[in-house]
Amino acid sequence: MSFAAADIEHILAGRVLSIQQPYAWLIVSGQKDIENRTWSTPYRGPLLIHAGKQHYGGVVSSREDVEAHGDVFAYGAIVGACELVDCVTWSDSEWFNGPFGFVVRNQLAFREPVPMKGRLGLFPLPGQNEPAVREQLRLALER
Repeated sequence: MSFAAADIEHILAGRVLSIQQPYAWLIVSGQKDIENRTWSTPYRGPLLIHAGKQHYGGVVSSREDVEAHGDVFAYGAIVGACELVDCVTWSDSEWFNGPFGFVVRNQLAFREPVPMKGRLGLFPLPGQNEPAVREQLRLALER
């Protein structure tokens, strides 16, 4: 199942997760299928991806696209959406290094980032950001 225009309200009612770049971009572009965390969650459902203001300083991967897009990463903004379908302690995904992995599907990249402050954990979308996120969802879903 992938998202459709009828899912916009469902996505907006979901949760937001802040992720450092380049991982936020890799998720919304559909290249990364799991996000590593030190904590587990029972939440399953739509997830808006917030790119934090910091860039990950460690080893990322051998993905050539990271270098190709390094100058276009957005920071401090919602950059897309996906569906959180599972939280696992093991995966054969090349991206998994645990201890917990948030398995994502149906990734969707926004045309324009929506500036917003991030937070720790899973959190609801602040109401003042809803109109801009709604518009980016509409644009992304009409592709």
